[in-house]
Amino acid sequence: MIPIKTPAEQKSMRVACRLSAEILAEVAAQVRPGMTTGELDAFAAGRMRALGIQSAFFGYGGFPGHTCISLNDEVVHGIPGPRVINAGDIVSLDLGVVAEGFIGDNATTVPVGAVDPESARLCEVTQAALAAGIDAARAGNRVGDIGHAVQTVAEAAGFGVVRDFCGHGVGRKLHEDPQIPNFGTPGKGPELKPGMTLAIEPMINQGTFRVEVLANHWTVRTRDRKRSAHFEHTVLVAGDGPAEILTCAEKK
Repeated sequence: MIPIKTPAEQKSMRVACRLSAEILAEVAAQVRPGMTTGELDAFAAGRMRALGIQSAFFGYGGFPGHTCISLNDEVVHGIPGPRVINAGDIVSLDLGVVAEGFIGDNATTVPVGAVDPESARLCEVTQAALAAGIDAARAGNRVGDIGHAVQTVAEAAGFGVVRDFCGHGVGRKLHEDPQIPNFGTPGKGPELKPGMTLAIEPMINQGTFRVEVLANHWTVRTRDRKRSAHFEHTVLVAGDGPAEILTCAEKK
């Protein structure tokens, strides 16, 4: 059963998603050479405490961080710690918060200083794939339409689309139905209906789509050790027209 959010629940989702987006933007602005991923995580945790909200990730399945921070060939679920960020790295930040009983989930990949052209192109294409997936998240479409849109953009650029991990419904729980793969067949899968809230999150690799999970049982890495980018928004399927992007930071 795919949850349909009531107007009141949608209002709370907007609050959670806005706060998640604002903190993600603040964390991204902190990224600089010489700092550790643990320092970034501590900053995020401090901002959550200051706002009186909680991380949706900390303790989830035993995850030890408040955020997931993945560098270069790490795809998702990187554990924050003593690893130092260097100029030329790309840093994927995945952040979710709980506010008013609901979860806002979003991610971005940050280039650290001047990165090589192919890494820059990877980030641009992954963002474009996310935009295409969101555009396909319309009432009456199917989950397969979202995945097909993401896959088309990524593979046209020569990049690999991760198969082993996917987007998902989100709301009172971090992971709700439906699962939203970043590949698919148009017209297939569950029908999208107004009131559904979905976390659409392309994970796109420079090389092979194949990945592996490291010995810490969390961090996912590309099999060929080429780089990966990750962008994510939580969206609300509208009555007609395009989905509403909920994870947008409030303009100051």
